[in-house]
Amino acid sequence: MSGNTVRTEAIRAINNYKFETTIDFKNSSSIDMFGDNVFSISVMKKRLPKDIFKKVSQTMEEGSRLDASVADVIASAMKDWALDNGATHYAHVFFPLTGLTAEKHDSFLMPDLAGNAIAEFSGSTLIQGEPDASSFPNGGLRETFEARGYTAWDVTSPAYIMENPNGATLCIPTAFVSWTGEALDKKTPILRSMQALNTQAQRILRLFGDDAGKMVNSTCGAEQEYFLIDRNFVSSRPDLLAAGRTLFGAPSPKGQEFDDHYFGAIPDRVLAYMCEVERELCKLGIPVKTRHNEVAPSQFEVAPVFETANLATDHQQLVMVTLRKIAKKYGMTCLLHEKPFAGINGSGKHVNYSFGNATQGNLLDPGETPHENAQFLVFTAAIIRAVHKYAKLLRAVVATAGNDHRLGANEAPPAIISIFLGDQLTDVFAQIKNGGATSSKGGGTLNIGVDCLPSLPKDAGDRNRTSPFAFTGNRFEFRAVGSAQSVSGPLVAMNTIFAESIDFIATELERLTGGDGAKLNDAVQTVIKDIMETHGDVIFNGDGYTDAWQEEAAKRGLPNMKTTPDALPCLVDEDIVDIFSKYNVLSKKELESRTEIYLEQYNLKLAVESKISVKMADTQIYPAAVAHQTMLADNCLKLRELGLPCDDESLSRITLLSAELRAASANLKALMAHEAGDTLAEAKHCCEKIIPAMAELRSIADAIEEMVADEFWPLPTYQEMLFMK
Repeated sequence: MSGNTVRTEAIRAINNYKFETTIDFKNSSSIDMFGDNVFSISVMKKRLPKDIFKKVSQTMEEGSRLDASVADVIASAMKDWALDNGATHYAHVFFPLTGLTAEKHDSFLMPDLAGNAIAEFSGSTLIQGEPDASSFPNGGLRETFEARGYTAWDVTSPAYIMENPNGATLCIPTAFVSWTGEALDKKTPILRSMQALNTQAQRILRLFGDDAGKMVNSTCGAEQEYFLIDRNFVSSRPDLLAAGRTLFGAPSPKGQEFDDHYFGAIPDRVLAYMCEVERELCKLGIPVKTRHNEVAPSQFEVAPVFETANLATDHQQLVMVTLRKIAKKYGMTCLLHEKPFAGINGSGKHVNYSFGNATQGNLLDPGETPHENAQFLVFTAAIIRAVHKYAKLLRAVVATAGNDHRLGANEAPPAIISIFLGDQLTDVFAQIKNGGATSSKGGGTLNIGVDCLPSLPKDAGDRNRTSPFAFTGNRFEFRAVGSAQSVSGPLVAMNTIFAESIDFIATELERLTGGDGAKLNDAVQTVIKDIMETHGDVIFNGDGYTDAWQEEAAKRGLPNMKTTPDALPCLVDEDIVDIFSKYNVLSKKELESRTEIYLEQYNLKLAVESKISVKMADTQIYPAAVAHQTMLADNCLKLRELGLPCDDESLSRITLLSAELRAASANLKALMAHEAGDTLAEAKHCCEKIIPAMAELRSIADAIEEMVADEFWPLPTYQEMLFMK
């Protein structure tokens, strides 16, 4: 490679890079430091008076209202603990509808009249903060002049300390609402939806004889996929810097076709990064369990174990923050976009979901004989009914500009929402539909055929990676969530629709039994049979990537909303508004505001991408094409002077491509000047006009890349970005 471009300088820097770590991993295990930076139950037990601790733990475990009179004592203990751990500031942390984290830092120090300073943190400060509510996305709920909003301390999510090289900050998880009480964040609806689910699940448990009243919590374990690319390359790519994905790039000669990256040996630099990420997450009490190479080159995954949905949502935000922050220390950038590179797999965030309580455990655990586990069958039937009835909602809550690249692209679930149950449960529910379940298929034993290897217990059903909503043994896995998304939206939707479905079943069972427990089994059979007859079409155990499934799904009447402008308006459909309002999760105004915000974000992302596309095409790719064209022309002129033949075909092709690039860029500029009457109309314009125009511009640019001499090409290539570590 010759020349002295930004790209060559980036490659030179990468070849000379040596990462260093000063962490002594041998003498500091993650187990020993787990939760060190968390104001956890165990910390509170040590620092709070017994009566105060009892009230706080009761709120955290049972969802009861906290007595505000104890706030001063808790605040004092929290402040002392934070100061002991080096904190100088505190921050109410909340999650506005940007999908990112927001925080405002305030010092503990307060001057006194004697010219000294004391550390101060009151109960009222702990409970409530007041950020500017009009400066965050609100979808019309607040005008610019209507600025007042409140953060409210979420007792159920422990405070924690975030360290930086020059200090530490006490972070207090909070909900964020407007002065008029509307939710402006991701946390408030999830707390409301968890409350709704608990209320309805308790009715089923009481029918089955459990009157303990222990809170039923939804749980989540979110697998996070991401890419790691050297920062030198990212800083040389305007598209990666501003849009998080490559808007141009010819395929690498080698991609993922060898299947050699998945679960492969982790490169040292990446493994060192992963170890430090895990260390920081452990200190924050985030129980990370798994790390590995993913399918695409330079793609990886981290996954925690299950936690309650609210805490898992907060922790998921911290995972994304930590992945990005630590990457910089190792000279890399963590890309969380759903499709950073065309032609290879993108990234998702598989949300493993269940619910349970302290007395029953996991309510979605079928046991060894699921056909006899009536309680499990009732809750699973509720999920089947909900997913079928509210499939449009589940599609809408994963609708983003980035995720549209994945869904239906034969690397992620299709946009059609269906359920995979596996052979065992499909058979059990089929038996119920036909009159009554009397048996369950067993798993058995798998004999590998090698004497020195043990026989393995075999699961009763296979897994299906093409299903968007799959049962995986004791939970459901919602696989359609995008890697850059907060898990809050999907969890809010699932909690709410399952609450509605459990409510429906509980009402039917109460009606059919009339309080007579002896009639319960017959009532369960009747209700589940009716659900399977009405909603069984949502169950599909086959290959979701095939065209045949697209046709079959249409016959079954399953919606297939392939784009964000198709899906997002469903948030304000009458039936969706009704259930969210009924269970006090989101009001009609709150749903309308979210629809407006998410459509606007879709439009803004595509506006940024189209602007970058034009600029890169005009100022980087076209000049490279002209330089190559000039070189060929000069060479042809010299050859003709010598009476020798020249490569007229290549000269003609680069000349034609250069002209096509200019025309495609001009076309995209003209489409960008379009003004629509509202956000939905603009989203449809972006989807139907802007995206195809960007794709056309890209196809020309990528053809140019494959022609232009290496010394003229200014952008790091796919091969370099994906394979240089």
